[in-house]
Amino acid sequence: MRKGQQTLNARPGPPGLAARTLAVHLIAGVLMEARPLEQVLADRATASELAAMQPRDRALARAVAATVLRRQGELEHVLKAFLERPLPADKGRLWPILLTGAAQLVGLGMPPHAVVDLAVETTRRDRGAHRFAKLVNAVLRRVAERGPELLRCQDTTRLNVPDWLWRRWGHSYGPELARRVAQASLREAALDLSVKVGGDSPAVWAERLGGHALPTGSVRLKHHGRIEDLPGYAEGAWWVQDAAAALVAAAAGDVAGQSVADLCAAPGGKTAALAATGARVTAVDVSAARLARLGENLVRLRLSADVIEADAVAWSPGRTFDVVVLDAPCTATGTIRRHPDVLRLKRPEDVTRMAQVQRAMLAHAATLVGPSGLMVYSTCSLEPEEGGMQITNFLKERTDFERVPILAAEIGADPEWITAQGELRTLPCYLQLEEPELSGVDGFYVARLRRTP
Repeated sequence: MRKGQQTLNARPGPPGLAARTLAVHLIAGVLMEARPLEQVLADRATASELAAMQPRDRALARAVAATVLRRQGELEHVLKAFLERPLPADKGRLWPILLTGAAQLVGLGMPPHAVVDLAVETTRRDRGAHRFAKLVNAVLRRVAERGPELLRCQDTTRLNVPDWLWRRWGHSYGPELARRVAQASLREAALDLSVKVGGDSPAVWAERLGGHALPTGSVRLKHHGRIEDLPGYAEGAWWVQDAAAALVAAAAGDVAGQSVADLCAAPGGKTAALAATGARVTAVDVSAARLARLGENLVRLRLSADVIEADAVAWSPGRTFDVVVLDAPCTATGTIRRHPDVLRLKRPEDVTRMAQVQRAMLAHAATLVGPSGLMVYSTCSLEPEEGGMQITNFLKERTDFERVPILAAEIGADPEWITAQGELRTLPCYLQLEEPELSGVDGFYVARLRRTP
């Protein structure tokens, strides 16, 4: 058990309690321990109570947790309206319990009686919060009665985006576009699939799966169940990858027969795309666990690549490559649609810190590019320091590299997504479709450079 982590009483409880208990664990892990949601969920996967849960209960817990993370600002606004005094420091997981309760009432529209009763029972079982059971009952009943009314006159988009990020986006994109970015970021993303080259077309798979074939070549679905149950999964016909992320490998162009180094490769979407088109791919990542997942994906997809566990900023293979793809680690502010915990975990100083990491990685990646070779640099951040500014500074230092403009038509992108410098810049509010729940795309920056002979 992690330092400071509390456990909930494991005795049997009423139906639905296990899902709410897991949701509280997830939110406490993110908000109290500053850990990514996926990491908290992976850690809980080894717990016996989670293994015994029905898939629908696990899905409910995740949905509740994601709602809290997306709508924390408005949920706190409502909760604080019904708290007469500040809560004490020694309160266990009281705040995650209140947030998950409010999320079910205000965000998910669940029956108040069941939500309140289960929240009270969860509180009673928490070692640090059990004495607040009556408070939870009173507060959540008032949230059920008056919560929606309190939010009608509020700018909920503004409430849910942290101040530092709101100011940054306003400065980078202007107030109107920044608001659109924020609104799109707060909506849950649809499921995008990349179809393996050489099999049936994206249009065929879209029809087979009841989805949409996007201009970029991806297939978009409404599906929120187990992807393993979808047609085509077992035979390796496709893999899960956001439509914007798929454009990173597409920007490398025709790589058939070429040697390609995919740096920071896991979980493997780019590696799969490059290998499927006939490239000789070397996939490098520092995480053994993530590389294991990459390897499993390659086996399922019936694709091959050399997989190497190494730090991309120091990896020295003693050779150069025709193409080097660097999808650098970043603040991931373009992926909030899929990872709402980014809203709650990232801080302004993270932008500066990650920009320094990216600069070092870019400098090292350049040494791996052969004469006349290409380098594709990308991040899933909306912050200029991690995108265009990074490349501008790099080109000032490395006059032996030049931009190779990316053309919208060659990757299936909208011309709006291409900057004046010929770089790809997607925003979460792009790719608007007729159905709002199918609209949007992750925020990515991609630049293509060539090393001069």
